Amino acid sequence: MSSVSEKSVKIDFRQRRGKSRGRKVDPQALQEVQELLGDSPRSRDLLIEALHLIQDRYHYLAAKHVVALAHEFKLAPTEVFEVATFYHHFDVIRENEIPPPSLTVRVCDSMSCRMAGAENLIQELDQKFDESIRVQRVPCVGRCQHAPVAVVGQNPVDLANPVKVQKKSELNDTIPSLPEYVDYNAYRTAGGYQVFQSCIKGERQPEEVIEVLKNSNLRGLGGAGFPAGMKWDIVRKFEGPRLLAVNIDEGEPGTFKDRYFLESDPHRFLEGCLIACWAVGIEEIYLYLRDEYAACRTLLLKELEALKNDPPERLPKIHLRRGAGAYVCGEESAMIESIEGNSNLGNPVFSNYGKMQNYQYLVLTPVKVEQDEDEEGPGGPLREENMQFRIKRPVTEQAAQHKKPSTADPQLMSVNQRRQ
Repeated sequence: MSSVSEKSVKIDFRQRRGKSRGRKVDPQALQEVQELLGDSPRSRDLLIEALHLIQDRYHYLAAKHVVALAHEFKLAPTEVFEVATFYHHFDVIRENEIPPPSLTVRVCDSMSCRMAGAENLIQELDQKFDESIRVQRVPCVGRCQHAPVAVVGQNPVDLANPVKVQKKSELNDTIPSLPEYVDYNAYRTAGGYQVFQSCIKGERQPEEVIEVLKNSNLRGLGGAGFPAGMKWDIVRKFEGPRLLAVNIDEGEPGTFKDRYFLESDPHRFLEGCLIACWAVGIEEIYLYLRDEYAACRTLLLKELEALKNDPPERLPKIHLRRGAGAYVCGEESAMIESIEGNSNLGNPVFSNYGKMQNYQYLVLTPVKVEQDEDEEGPGGPLREENMQFRIKRPVTEQAAQHKKPSTADPQLMSVNQRRQ
């Protein structure tokens, strides 16, 4: 009786070993992913960059590619799936789902574009395009001075109308052209990077530069208004290693200052980064750029290559990270999570030894240090005018007095009227 009982419960667990669980890796998908990745490192902080490579190539993320990418990065497919589905610019398609069209037209429907007729534009495009083109409503794309704005692929259409958008779509004109800007050679010819060189050569001391920034009253515009000089001083006293993360993920309606400066004079900003690294003792820089700024990304890659090929002095490592359409990543801890290749559900480790810096701090740093300002200038701390008009008298005040705002008043003219 006992022998029968023992035999009934005896299981040979050795037969189960070596059998994979969950989804199997598709050999063809694995080869396609490997070709896209090339010899780039398979480190977790590059996961979002890898997802972008697949999305850009195939216009969506097939489940088989998600599994293959997880295999390459030695992650669970659920981890990759969680990250990919968190960000709006990734289209994750399961086996039983129909992929989206290869071309997507995004139309901004935030405040500035809505005031300029974005709603009518969306409706007209929906009627004009067939199923081969997808029309999406999206939040602010950071081109508010050109409202309404549509984006064909990655190519923005300023002052958009159905005719312009249709023409670019028919031509498959999806790559943005670069704006005119001060490139590396022009910046060096005009005396660029001399402030950074003077710092490296010992003509300036870190304590002196930090004191200049403190006295200049240069501070952030993210809400807290934290003084730049104080932040540099605090982080400099931390034990290393120290890293610099620059937030270029402006997503508020009416906000496009970072893009404007970056598309005009990128090396002034980069020199500010280098001065910050020297003063604080930072070894690596992470630039976090919003995905909507495709032209800025191309521009930065080009100019960073020029800087590295002919450096004015020894450079720290500079990494350019691409956002993926998450408004929350404009916030400090969420941005760090994204840089580390995560969604924004965990606790980042980067912040234990990092320094967060707003873009506008660093644009002005070379000027502040060169002028050696001891007090706030006549214009006060850095304040960019993001919208293309000022309101002389708040509309709410006029409404309280039952007075209808006059559109003839130049101080109350809409974006459309100003453009005309």
